[in-house]
Amino acid sequence: MLKEFQQHINSHLPLLKDAKLLIAVSGGIDSVVLTHLCIKSGLNIALAHCNFNLRGDESDADEDFVVKLAEMLDLEIFVEGFDTKMYAETNKRSIQMAARELRYNWFSDLARQLHFSYVLTAHHADDNLETFLINFTRGTGIEGLTGIPEINDTFVRPLLPFSNQQILDYASEKDILWRNDSSNRSTKYLRNKLRHDVIPILKEINPSLLQSFQKTLQNLSDSQQIINDAMGMFLDQAIVHKTQKETTYKVEAFKKTSNPKAYLYETFKNFGFTQWDDILNLLTAQPGKYVISGTHRLIKDRENLILTENDFNRPVTDFIEVLDMSATLKIPVGNLAFSEVETIDAESKDKCIYVDKGLLRSPLTIRQKKQGDVFAPIGMKGKKKKLSKYYKDEKFSLVDKENTWLFCSGDQIVWVIGKRADERFKITDKTKHILKIEFIQ
Repeated sequence: MLKEFQQHINSHLPLLKDAKLLIAVSGGIDSVVLTHLCIKSGLNIALAHCNFNLRGDESDADEDFVVKLAEMLDLEIFVEGFDTKMYAETNKRSIQMAARELRYNWFSDLARQLHFSYVLTAHHADDNLETFLINFTRGTGIEGLTGIPEINDTFVRPLLPFSNQQILDYASEKDILWRNDSSNRSTKYLRNKLRHDVIPILKEINPSLLQSFQKTLQNLSDSQQIINDAMGMFLDQAIVHKTQKETTYKVEAFKKTSNPKAYLYETFKNFGFTQWDDILNLLTAQPGKYVISGTHRLIKDRENLILTENDFNRPVTDFIEVLDMSATLKIPVGNLAFSEVETIDAESKDKCIYVDKGLLRSPLTIRQKKQGDVFAPIGMKGKKKKLSKYYKDEKFSLVDKENTWLFCSGDQIVWVIGKRADERFKITDKTKHILKIEFIQ
């Protein structure tokens, strides 16, 4: 196996040869064998071990074993203990998901802080088959059937081509010791049930199951690449505009496809959505309808779909009172800076206005649109306009409206912040005090 491992590194993972590597070591056979293979291959490695404190003395014994392994092999080691049950309860996660998040977050932090190029994990071909079956039984798209990626950002899995049996044979041949995790024998977890009850039957039916499975994965990966290429061309046509906070797509682009639901799935599958029939219905829904996921919102707006993040931390407020016009005021979409000036800067930015301070009346507030709002857009010679009509004429999207705030003097709008000032408060020859207001995002 050592020769095959080295050939695989040379052919497919040469990036590991001169890199600083961190190996995630549980003490089990897979990660211990990976450690020995890396040493025999002359790779520059250190070890990292997570103690999840879920199995009492057994967890502590695993930690002791890995520490002694590092000492025996003269390797640097990092150990971290976690209160996994507390994390799971606090973050409403299953124990397995909590442990996964804790270890991957810690590995990533460790790699970043100590400048490790990659983190190696010991996933192998049997793990890949189990993951495939788990995704298959739960329902997934083609991306869920393409297996565990060999390289995923800083995480690399060099044992993926090798079976559990090959790893076991190598450990036996080299008299390598490892720790057995008693929880791996319990079939209350889906992965273990597949490992102990289902996969042995599949291997009995087809002794070459893993080899056949690898061919299937390759075929699925090839098909996924075709989909990715097609989606790239589709999105070039479908996306109207994209900013850091939102992306706008043409509804008509989806309607023109042979299978709109499939294109919607491929476009939005990575944003936490599961209600695909509801998303399909957005194509013909009235403006204002939306579908939400745990992280995003997809809104129907005229002839477009707008994807935006859910801002759960945004403060819910009806208005903000302006009490000090000599400082910077934080508002939900940025900051307003107030300053009294002597003259107007002709080269001021678009998101800056000058008003006659003497015309302002208390209370001064920052608020959003309310029913019946009107203002006199500067340049229209005092003519008033419904704010709703202004929004419509300027083609504000629903998200634009949500993120637009008004600076008001009493009931009068002084400024549609960042957009249009009101004629009634402009500077004239009679102005004695000029107030500069700048919107800073």
